[in-house]
This record gives sequence, structure tokens and C-alpha cells, in this order.
Amino acid sequence: MNAARDQADVVVVGAGGSGLAAALATCRAGGSVIIIDKADQPGGTTGLAVGSFTAAGTTLQARSGVVDDPAHHIEDVAGFAPPACEARNHAELRAYFLRHAAAACNWLEDLGVLFQGPMPEPPNRAPRMHNAVPRAHAYISTFVRHLARHGVEVQCRTRVVGLETRHGRVTGVVAETPAGRRTFHARRGVVLAAGDYAAADDLIARFKGAEFTGMRHVNPQATGDGQRMVESAGGALVNMDITYGPELRFAPAPQGLLDRWPTRGPAAWLARALIPALPGAVVRAVAMRRVVAWQHPEHNLFTQGAILVNAKGERFADETDPGARELALARQPGASGWIILDARIQQMFSAWPNFISTAPSIAYAYVRDYLRLRPDLCRAGSDLARVATAAGLPGSAVIAAVAARNRALAAGSIDDVGRSASGPALTGPWLILGPAYPYITITEGGASIDLTCRVLRPDGTPIPGLYAIGQNGLGGQILFGHGLHIAWAITSGMLVGRALGGR
Repeated sequence: MNAARDQADVVVVGAGGSGLAAALATCRAGGSVIIIDKADQPGGTTGLAVGSFTAAGTTLQARSGVVDDPAHHIEDVAGFAPPACEARNHAELRAYFLRHAAAACNWLEDLGVLFQGPMPEPPNRAPRMHNAVPRAHAYISTFVRHLARHGVEVQCRTRVVGLETRHGRVTGVVAETPAGRRTFHARRGVVLAAGDYAAADDLIARFKGAEFTGMRHVNPQATGDGQRMVESAGGALVNMDITYGPELRFAPAPQGLLDRWPTRGPAAWLARALIPALPGAVVRAVAMRRVVAWQHPEHNLFTQGAILVNAKGERFADETDPGARELALARQPGASGWIILDARIQQMFSAWPNFISTAPSIAYAYVRDYLRLRPDLCRAGSDLARVATAAGLPGSAVIAAVAARNRALAAGSIDDVGRSASGPALTGPWLILGPAYPYITITEGGASIDLTCRVLRPDGTPIPGLYAIGQNGLGGQILFGHGLHIAWAITSGMLVGRALGGR
């Protein structure tokens, strides 16, 4: 479709994984589509992710000899979230999604996405995690390539400022484009695929609490635009207080070869040909770079004795209290912290079962992996003052923090940040990891929807012409566990696109 036109069967707001899936599915079902995004290029949060897609009953599982059933997945997924959180899940909608996820995964393979796996992740009883090669942006480039074959180009730098309605039906969107304000008209429906609101402090404060503002986020474009549009149309929002985080994450790694590896053209075809034949150790080595690049440090570091200091070299919270630890870190200078490991802790975190970070059953990162792959984060040595100075911290303050902790350990008393004291004293040589920051990685709140992704009002009736998918339309589902958010994004996009495009 010509990018200059302002009317189509479907208008999609957001060009991440869910929006692009919806646009392509619409085209392949015979419908016309306009897809717009406020960012400079397509991708959204999906394009920034590691790339796992979790599903049961896929063709890749069958080729790997894995016998699986979506009914088992529906049972197993309930074991990931804390019970109080799981109790708020929309069971019917999540079951519907999981019964269709394999079809979406197979569709991706048919489009040319290459997966590595499937990989296990307890409590899943079968290996279900399919990992896009070389990274999640493979989804984005694949969709964009196929959309181009249908004559559709994402209209970027286009920000929706309102919904158009006629006689109670949503019929389009009003947007600010590089050429000025335009209205894009939808004959069949407007699909909101604008992502989450992890970067929207006003929504975080309103639904979760002001103390959770000021956190870092993965995608600066995740400002809750779609959730705001749902409210403006009279739709209901659910589970807006549930978030992944706050949690500690290290600063992102500098881009490496894996990040620059093309997902289209000759190099991409070379990867498709070679990667399936590579030894498992080589594939895991590649995956390890993703683990140390992005995954969060495990809480077990602190339960085993590590301490956390701020940019002044001072401790500021009980490190063994997750959540409160990150809230306190957000109020420190630069909202940044450094983790101090002594000789004993370094030895512990050099072998299974104690790892610094992980993508389950793909790779486990130990001290040696961080020293080798993240030298930007690591400062090591026998002289604590010199190690601290190398990390950009005041050596005298770090020495004082360690000494105070050791006095509490010797006395068996509560220390000055309220942490109980047990275990041996901290001794060199030392490793300081950082900076680490408090992140709200992703949010679980979105539009209330039915099984066809129609946005619902608080009374449960649908708003004609308005749909929501992906993080914009979670509908009350609890999707804890790796690979479920991308799976929902693409599955919901595929389903709504096929429905609207085939009318």
C-alpha cells in the first residue's frame, strides 16, 4: 500500500513485534493496512529483547523429538509467578493465547526466522523456549521485509495524539507526522500495539506508587501511549500496578559482533545455513554474550555475603531485601550502585550452582565470564582502595564500608543498614562489579480485552472498532517466565490481523 494514503482496512499504532505481526497478518489475509510508530525506526521493546519465544506443540519441538501439548503448558505456566500475583491472572485469555502460540511460532519459521532450541525452563515439563537467531531483532527485520513485499512501509516519526470516533465507533487516529497533522481512517478497526509504560513515571506513580518512579527502563519510547488512548475511549485498564521490577541490572554492554550481525541479506542466509550445524558449545558461547550483556545479577550474590555501595562508596540499604534495595538505590547519587565480592564469594560464584546471571538452560555466567566478557563492569585486585578507585569510587569510603560490615559480622549483630550479620569476614582479593541500576523492565498492565482482542469498557462491553494487542492489550494475563511476552505479542498480532484482514 502507498505510504501517502490515509485510509485502509486496518490502522495499527506501534511497530514493535505485535504491531508488525498484526500488519503482516492483515496483508496476508487480504486486507489493507497503515502502520505508524513515533520512533525513528521499527522495533519497539521486542527489538531490544534477547528473543525467546515460549510455546508448546511447535514444529521445532517435533523435529527435536520433544512431545508436548499446550494443555500441559497452560498448567505449567501457573508455577512461575508468586501466588498472590498469579491469582490475578485472566485464566481464559492466557489459555487461549497458549493454545495458539505454537501456530505463531511455526508462522515465524515459515517467514524465515531461525530459532535455536527448544530449551528447558522449569517448571515447564518440556523444553519450550525457542531463541531467535541471532537476536530478537530478527523478528522485526523479517516482518519489515515481508511487509515491503506487500507494498507496506512503516510510517515512523508519527505520533498518535487522539482517536477518531463516529457514532460510538473508533474509526481512525489523529497523528502528528513530519509533514503535519493527519487523520488516518480505518474501515475495519484500529489496533493499539504501542507497548508498555515502563518509561512513564506519571502512570507508574498513579497505579503503583510515587516511590517507584525514577527507575531506569529498557525502552525510552514505552510511555504508555496506548494505555492512555484506551482510557480516553472509555476502556478499562487492568493489572496496572504489576511490573517486572524494580530489579538490579548492569549497564548495557557495548555493541559486539552479535549485535551488528545482519538479519537479512547474504550474511543472514549464511547464519541460517551454519548455525544449525555448530557445536552446542559454540552456540552457548554466543548466548553467553547475551547473558552478560543484559541479564540481571542474581539475588543470591547478596544472600551469600556481597554488599552494595553507592557512588560515594557508602552502603545505604539491606542488600538482602529485594525491592526495598532497588527503591533505596533509586534515591542514591546517579541511582547507581556497585557490588563488592570478596575472595570467598568470588570462589562460590565460579561454578554451579552459584552464577552471577543466567538465561535459564541457555547459559550461566560466572565470575570468569564477567572478567572476560564485561571488562567495562569489572575491577579486581588485592588492594581494596586501588580496586575502588579504578571503579570510580572513593577508596577510603569503600574501606570504611567493608570494615563496618566486618565489625558487625564479628559481633553477630545487626549492622548500620539493618542487615543481619552471619558468616565469615570479607577478605581480599576483591572484585567490584558495576555500575548497576534499578530498572522497571516491563509492565504487566494493559487494556481489558476479549478473546478477539476487542477493547472492553469497565462494564465488559466492547468498544466498536478498537483492539489492543501485545503489552498494550495484556488483558489481565500474568506472563511471568522467559519468552511469554514476545510470544503473546506476536500471537495476538497474528490473530487480530487475520481476523480483521479476512473480513
